[in-house]
Amino acid sequence: MSQGTAKRGTSGGVSEARARLLGTATKIFYAEGIHSVGVDRIIAEAQVTRATLYRHFTGKEELVLAYLGVADEGIRAQVAKAREGAGSPADEVRAVAGAIADGIRSPGFRGCAFLNAVAEYPDPAHPVHQAVLAHRQWFLETMTELLARAGHEPADEAGRHVVMLRDGAMAAGCLFDPELVCATFLQGVEGVLSRRAG
Repeated sequence: MSQGTAKRGTSGGVSEARARLLGTATKIFYAEGIHSVGVDRIIAEAQVTRATLYRHFTGKEELVLAYLGVADEGIRAQVAKAREGAGSPADEVRAVAGAIADGIRSPGFRGCAFLNAVAEYPDPAHPVHQAVLAHRQWFLETMTELLARAGHEPADEAGRHVVMLRDGAMAAGCLFDPELVCATFLQGVEGVLSRRAG
């Protein structure tokens, strides 16, 4: 789903200026929101020129899509790593839930980057909204597939339940005690697992 394909520097790697712009935008967009941050601030904090920004991104929208692309890649990697160390499909679900809980407990946690972004881009036809939906569809399909392998029938209903538990935990995790939120979330996931067929 990664938007805004990485532009290469003369050495064949990702341009240092592009990486700085995207890193700066990622940090500020996540901490403060997207609409509240203008390109002038990103340019200043990334210590690049306006021309450099527009050489790497067509504008703020492409920068926002690249930010969501980075978030998407990070979450996919987190889920893949969690699944690697697990044995059964049910343990994979537990490991993914544990990784989500670890994120909620992390310093600077401010909710789900995708839920935060879609709140600022409510138009379903907008590319940012579409990027959020694509990420969420991948996560739903991943959890549904794991739950099907763990013996759930219907797995799509269980998958939606886990996604909703995750959404609630991500929203509550920056408002209330993250330890309590995580304990409730993990208990909810165990509840879904306990209702599998057989």
